[in-house]
Amino acid sequence: MDMDPGKAERTEPGDKRIPDVLRGLGRGFGGALLFALPLFMTMEMWWLGFYIERSRLVLLLLLNLPLLALLSHHAGFERTKCWQDDVRDGVIAFGIGLITCGAILSVLGLLGANMTADEIVGKIAVQTVPASIGALLGSSQLGADSAQVEEHTETRTYLSQLFLMFIGALFLELNVAPTEEMVLISYKMTEWHAVALIVLSIIVMHGFTYALEFTGTAPMPDTGSRGAFFFFTVVGYAIAIGGSLYVLWTFGRTQDVSWTQIAIAASVLGFPASVGAAAARLIL
Repeated sequence: MDMDPGKAERTEPGDKRIPDVLRGLGRGFGGALLFALPLFMTMEMWWLGFYIERSRLVLLLLLNLPLLALLSHHAGFERTKCWQDDVRDGVIAFGIGLITCGAILSVLGLLGANMTADEIVGKIAVQTVPASIGALLGSSQLGADSAQVEEHTETRTYLSQLFLMFIGALFLELNVAPTEEMVLISYKMTEWHAVALIVLSIIVMHGFTYALEFTGTAPMPDTGSRGAFFFFTVVGYAIAIGGSLYVLWTFGRTQDVSWTQIAIAASVLGFPASVGAAAARLIL
């Protein structure tokens, strides 16, 4: 039977666009679940949503929105052309994270009618940040082909790579900071333990990304091994420590604590954060 070519051309784009949208949303929910699943089953994270200071929680959520927009530009759902697209994708990722958190916490019996609205909102909101990051990264990484990954990698600047290192550090910080084990470790350590851990973190971070030259590492400027150490490893570790201090403050880990103990806690949290920062340049 004959078919009108014009009609076929008019219907094909629409027929293809709907499955792509659904596939993208599916990857987003999958990414949110994959990245935030450990937090959904962490008791400290449930309590954190109850007692975290609300002004700090609101600040975290407000900072998360521009963070998602920037992440969308560097490693988002698609190759965006303007900042409006980045903001749109960031809002979508935030919505996916919000819905995923509400649904999973409800299914696990962690939300109930006997709870106050403040407790329910707190539990969902505090976990929405890592879930929304996971939604954005899941949509891009779970479905990206080799050509898309190579295109993203080749167009990254020095600042882009530092930003992705910050995302990797932040993700692991959000997973570790709420736990009591992190606090216990920091109290058992002395100042010399902290210094040794800082040195170890820097060595592991540098070796993980540069000395071992893992396949998939994003290209570096031609700065030599010494330049790579100072411009990426040292700066990346500073980013990890800065993020650690902010997360500790947000979660109330710096209240009524000496500056020495805060520094030790930051070094403890900085260890997984530095690994996350280093790994981000390999997998994002």
